[in-house]
Amino acid sequence: MRTQVGIIGAGPAGLMLSHLLYLQGIDSIILECRTREEIEGTIRAGVLEQGTVNLLNAMGASERMMREAHFHHGIELRFNGEGHRINMHELTGGKKVTVYAQHEVLKDLIALRLETGGQMIFNAGDVSLHDLDTASPKIRFRKEQDGELQEISCDYIAGCDGFHGPSRPSIPAEIRKEYQKIYPYGWLGILIEAPPSSPELIYANHERGFALVSTRSPEIQRLYIQVDPKDDIANWSDDRIWTELHARLSTKDGWKLIEGPIFQKGIVAMRSYVCESMQYGRLFLAGDAAHIVPPTGAKGLNLAAADVYVLARSLDAFYKSGKIELLESYSTNCLRHIWKSERFSWFMTSMLHPNHEHTPFERRMQLAELNFATSSRAAMTTLAEEYVDGSLVGQFTESGRNVLV
Repeated sequence: MRTQVGIIGAGPAGLMLSHLLYLQGIDSIILECRTREEIEGTIRAGVLEQGTVNLLNAMGASERMMREAHFHHGIELRFNGEGHRINMHELTGGKKVTVYAQHEVLKDLIALRLETGGQMIFNAGDVSLHDLDTASPKIRFRKEQDGELQEISCDYIAGCDGFHGPSRPSIPAEIRKEYQKIYPYGWLGILIEAPPSSPELIYANHERGFALVSTRSPEIQRLYIQVDPKDDIANWSDDRIWTELHARLSTKDGWKLIEGPIFQKGIVAMRSYVCESMQYGRLFLAGDAAHIVPPTGAKGLNLAAADVYVLARSLDAFYKSGKIELLESYSTNCLRHIWKSERFSWFMTSMLHPNHEHTPFERRMQLAELNFATSSRAAMTTLAEEYVDGSLVGQFTESGRNVLV
């Protein structure tokens, strides 16, 4: 097989890149180790920045999102038994938060690629990368996991296969510059059948730990509490989870959390990670293959969108004019928005999660940070701008006509 750009991974980065390239007349093939059903069935959160929404609009991938998503004008930071709303719509000149689950974005993008003749190979096994430092890099794989070994010859390869995929390890170890922070916090997340308890997201800092209230649909809600990342989910009965949620979200004005049957729960650890070598030869990393952020800042999918927007423009410049300057500076250009979003995610995580190893002084400093973030208009504006549109480079019109220029 032969294509211009071989894309490994059918997550947000790979699917968005493939369609952006299609809109520019550039061929691609996507390889994915999972089945389509597994991809679309893995429930993931989704908070989309304004720029990401504009990009999806411009790509023609937003019809269902604009119909079914929840559009929030602000968020609430809750501490010391009081809620403090940050009106992001007002502070950012009309931008808003779009809550639309990542797996729903993936469904829309997969359907769009199929409608437009995109080539996707699911359930691909033994994926490996070869000849990356030549003009004809190759991807080898087995179709249906145990089938015959096949090969795709490409001009370029985009590694959009997440942290555990084969792309990043294909960059020589002596070239990779990796930075990581492991947080002493985990999130216990639950999905419940219940109406919304709040019209907008609530981030709560309580002495017993962090809690988050978010919405999936009018009937399904997503809730989180801070736990030890090494804890066993078997230690958390439904009653214990509800006890913690009620305690951490309680307010002096008597706000009530609406309970409902819990039908999914699990614990995830939290970390920050950046691989500064996002390119090697004809290989370019994008999305979780190059960086991880804790979910507190809601940046994961948005950073993937930013990466592939930069990469698509760089490849377009090469195929239209033969210019390689943008491709050569891909890592440098991406790392600007990556480290900015890493800082914001670290800031939100540090501010909102009580650390039991902190001294009383450090706990007071955390509360002072929250007080400043919710009382200073300058601080609220900074937080709002970074939350609503902090990852995606470039400014897109609502019509999207200038997205690819």
